[in-house]
Amino acid sequence: MKRVYCKIQQCLSCRSCEIACAVAHSESKDLARAVQEYPLPKHRIHVESIDGKGSPYAARSIALQCRHCEEPLCIQACISGGISRHKETGEVLSDPDKCVACWSCIMVCPFGVIVRYEDCHRAVKCDHCPDRDHPACVQACPTRALLYCDQEEVSIDELVEKLS
Repeated sequence: MKRVYCKIQQCLSCRSCEIACAVAHSESKDLARAVQEYPLPKHRIHVESIDGKGSPYAARSIALQCRHCEEPLCIQACISGGISRHKETGEVLSDPDKCVACWSCIMVCPFGVIVRYEDCHRAVKCDHCPDRDHPACVQACPTRALLYCDQEEVSIDELVEKLS
């Protein structure tokens, strides 16, 4: 199954991925109009700052989103059946119409990537932009820090800068 991976050494924390994600999940699919929508569209990818060497000058960032786990705790925790696995692709998908805003999925997600969309009373997570060939976040990344591929297509050395 394809997933979004982040090359830590290339992520600049510009948050272009977050903006592209929110726009892709907006009603209008247009940035100028999306910022005027109510509720505001919610991004499903989150840029987090990390610091591997203890110095502010060594700070790095990583873009996090749903990992579409092999054994997803969110599916087990969802009391309404609103989160399920797609039979063909294996992706973990959420159905906003079934969400009852209990936030159980948020509490059990080990990556903290399912978020509250309080304006709509539902939880949201990455869905890999099913209406597109590649997720919006990947296409928007100016440094190509984000990859959309199978695990076998990417090496750990490619994703993480070697610490020496």
